[in-house]
Amino acid sequence: MQGQAQQQAYDRGITIFSPDGRLYQVEYAREAVKRGTASIGIRTAEGVVLAADKRSHSPLMEPSSVEKIHKADDHVGIASAGHVADARQLIDFARRQAQVNHLRYGEAIGIETLTKEITDHIQQYTQVGGARPFGVALLIGGIENGEPRLFETDPSGTPYEWKAVSIGAERGDIRDYLEEQYHEDMDLDAGVGLALEALAKVNEDSLSPDGVGVATVDVETEQFSSPSEDELEAILAEHDVLASEDGDADE
Repeated sequence: MQGQAQQQAYDRGITIFSPDGRLYQVEYAREAVKRGTASIGIRTAEGVVLAADKRSHSPLMEPSSVEKIHKADDHVGIASAGHVADARQLIDFARRQAQVNHLRYGEAIGIETLTKEITDHIQQYTQVGGARPFGVALLIGGIENGEPRLFETDPSGTPYEWKAVSIGAERGDIRDYLEEQYHEDMDLDAGVGLALEALAKVNEDSLSPDGVGVATVDVETEQFSSPSEDELEAILAEHDVLASEDGDADE
């Protein structure tokens, strides 16, 4: 019984390391990320692509209310996987940091700087009693000094930079596909196609325009942009991953 009580102490206390050096609550937060729908980030020679699976669980839900990709600043986009409410808090924090940088220094915040500001904030919630870690991972993509950058944040507060990455459900399968198909000199359109094809691989090879989100930040304009639903439908059809109306009806 005593051993079980000690185990529960490590399990419940975010500030207590287990004897083997683990923080269980951080590991549980990572499990929460794995249960979220997938998001993908791809860095290309012409910019950064963010894509997300945003299928709703009910036909009665408004598709526009499912938010997985957000604009943090003109040159920065963020995609999430995990607890949506936690993601909203971190994205609001990111937007404040971006505006503070504009006011204080008169220039846009760097992507790496913004990522580290966010991960420093996340890390505090792994070290303070009476709080829990953020159960969400973020993909932060944008343009810094004319170069595309793509970062992932972890619930532990650790940042990672990637060429192509997936977070959320089916992460392993999507990453295997990206490793096979990704090449650094692809253009932005090819990056969008690769992201959608990777999502389709774990969604029965078909996607609907209202069930997927896409955004890009290109090097030339350094502006966050997202295609309309009609444009997205055309892109899905071009890459042969558009769900047929008959298939939707059968479901």
